[in-house]
Amino acid sequence: MELDSAPGKMILILNCGSSSIKYDVIRMPHRQSLGKGLVERIGEKTGKLTQTSERGRYQIETVIPTHKEGMNLVTRALTNPDSGILRSLDEIVGIGHRVVHGGDKYAQSVIIDDDVIAAIEKFSELAPLHNPPNLTGIRAATELFPGVKQVAVFDTAFHQTMPPAAYLYALPREFYEKYKIRRYGFHGTSHRYVSSRAMALLKRSPENTNVISCHLGNGASVTAISHGQSIDTSMGFTPLEGVMMGTRCGDLDPAILLYLLERGYTVKELNTILNKKSGLLGLSGISNDLRDLEAAAEQGNVHAQEALDTYAYRIRRYIGAYAANLIKVDILVFTGGIGQYGVKMRERICHRLENIGIFMDYQLNKTVGDHEGIVSESYSPVTIVVVPTNEELQIAIDVYALLFGETLEFRRRKDDVQL
Repeated sequence: MELDSAPGKMILILNCGSSSIKYDVIRMPHRQSLGKGLVERIGEKTGKLTQTSERGRYQIETVIPTHKEGMNLVTRALTNPDSGILRSLDEIVGIGHRVVHGGDKYAQSVIIDDDVIAAIEKFSELAPLHNPPNLTGIRAATELFPGVKQVAVFDTAFHQTMPPAAYLYALPREFYEKYKIRRYGFHGTSHRYVSSRAMALLKRSPENTNVISCHLGNGASVTAISHGQSIDTSMGFTPLEGVMMGTRCGDLDPAILLYLLERGYTVKELNTILNKKSGLLGLSGISNDLRDLEAAAEQGNVHAQEALDTYAYRIRRYIGAYAANLIKVDILVFTGGIGQYGVKMRERICHRLENIGIFMDYQLNKTVGDHEGIVSESYSPVTIVVVPTNEELQIAIDVYALLFGETLEFRRRKDDVQL
């Protein structure tokens, strides 16, 4: 297949994890993904790069010692003569980076300069597993794409509009002033994308719309959005707080940790338990995969059923709390792997929410799979919408706006509905 020669500006999206690099090439303003790839197992004995596009699949297995070597592989894959996405790296006019933590300094995406790099380094102490590889990606891209402007899109930025009542913890104020201990929230790029898309789908304006957005995957968070701005979110100082997740515990009595410390558990052991051995996995003793738990519950496994019920209960509790503070809710959004594909889990969550005006159409709910759609009754005061998230596209939108001065509203399609 020949490379597409249609006009447009090519934006490279990079998401560098501790041992991986995810990337996507998006043509703007068309919002068209031309292809994406994943470099994984960086620093291990054998690494792998897999890239897919309309021109086919490109895969290579080799030793990938560092992210820099990984980025070198990405550039070669992008321009591979047989299955590459680009004719030349010169086609890339902007690079967008997912950066996990921007602290309380950044409330929006920014063009990367020395001050931004210094800030990302500073906030690495708040996100030691994420910000350092994010920085590595930025530095590698600077070397490989000289002169191309880069943009940092922070997971925390969307939540910087929260009022003090939402982000402050009831701890001695010196902890906030000295150590910046406060609620930051995460998944901000996803919440921003799906809430905007939901409002466009329903032909609503942010100025008169309140949204509760549920990003439910292995990591999960719920966000209250008013006038297009986050006013509260379930994740806190770290992504550990909030609703129950795949392997993370979510909210718990902090005295439990003191109790376990007194019984010989180390800080390192507790950190592993809370982040990797709790949640759906810990409570069920089976798996963190919703599909495994649904199957086990159908076979009568009590622990699996209790884990599923607890998960739904915790999310429903947040929805109720945010409904109280928003006063009026117009849209409830589900996204993420569980939010998009977990038909039964959406039913569990919405069951008993009728008292706050959330009425699910349970038959309609079964018809939504890998596409967006409304799953509420026509008479429901709150419209329930399933919207597949697309953080890469949101990053590309931000890059395009910052570098070319064009703010893109979501385009309304012919099948968008007005209720």
